[in-house]
Amino acid sequence: MALYEPFPNYIWNLSVSIAMESGGQIGEIVDMCQPIIDAAANGGDAGTPMFMKQWAAYGDKLIELAAEDEAKGRAFSASNKLERAALYLLVAERMQGHGAPGRKETYAKALAAFEKSSQLGKINRERVEVPLANGTMPALYTRAEGPGPHPVVVYCNGLDSCKELLYWTRLPEALARRGVSTLCVDQPGSGEALRLQNLPVDPHSENWASKAVDWLEQQPDVDPRRIGMTGISLGGHFAPRAVAYEPRFASGAVWGANHNWREVQDKRMKREGENPVPHYWAHVMWAFGAETMEEFLEKSNDMNLNGHMGSIKVPFLVTHGAHDRQISVSYADDLYDQLVNSPRREKVIFTAREGGVEHVGADNMSYGRDLIADWFAETLGGHTA
Repeated sequence: MALYEPFPNYIWNLSVSIAMESGGQIGEIVDMCQPIIDAAANGGDAGTPMFMKQWAAYGDKLIELAAEDEAKGRAFSASNKLERAALYLLVAERMQGHGAPGRKETYAKALAAFEKSSQLGKINRERVEVPLANGTMPALYTRAEGPGPHPVVVYCNGLDSCKELLYWTRLPEALARRGVSTLCVDQPGSGEALRLQNLPVDPHSENWASKAVDWLEQQPDVDPRRIGMTGISLGGHFAPRAVAYEPRFASGAVWGANHNWREVQDKRMKREGENPVPHYWAHVMWAFGAETMEEFLEKSNDMNLNGHMGSIKVPFLVTHGAHDRQISVSYADDLYDQLVNSPRREKVIFTAREGGVEHVGADNMSYGRDLIADWFAETLGGHTA
């Protein structure tokens, strides 16, 4: 396996890999991890307050250093430091249990650092809000290079990611280079929608994905006939479901096939496979707006794509890591096999030959990023050269 593993448990190592793949500096990551190696010895849940204390402190230091750069008129350098500060703060926040002391404040500080980084660095991403039936769906809009109107991809979260982490996968950058815009969304149950609006997961993702299409159709730089959708991790449920039931999507893809996530919960109760975050059961109950395990399991019954994929009638790409420790690679087979009405379907399993073998390429996102960007360029009318 190529996953960098400084800690004795998978969950903490996954967070480190997320940080590394999202633009963190290895020297800074080593400095943050070294003092808390022993704290991880008792499992993924224990010691997470120490994790946040160490990583948030480094984020605070970078914010101070950025302020010094800004005072000297060095806006780009300040932006770079704020970018990493936001990343480390978000990784620290993601590791905490629901309601943990300091979690809310850490999240707010991360959002502020991210927004200021966007402004100082003149980064190609605009924070927007998509109206929903209840509340809004905060999003980051990255515009394609060159004259429009452009095709665009709606890019949704997994269970525990956020729109900022979606942006840091660099898929929006790769798509923009190919003439395709990207809308990274904090859909219900994730990011700001969950943390600031208490909007829970909606398994029927076409409900909120259709609102994203409505919003995009009103943008003068968007070609409404060339809108695609993708999702990462649990987005491997949301994206296929939305493409199946929102006929305005012209293409789709998944970065990790989450074909029957309800079944995954039964496996996790038997301690089969790895969890994505500490305090897992508390997190999923929060995300789904459930008070008890029984209520959560009832609400998650519709997190199953069996019987729905025949409704996809546009090109669709399935990707998965061969050694995914969270979600079985067999779900990629299930999804692909059920795309019987797609005029162009493709399945790519990343192996040790190229990398990206872990869950959604946590060991190496470059292969998934390039492949998905090329897929949408080809199926939505962008360019690959």
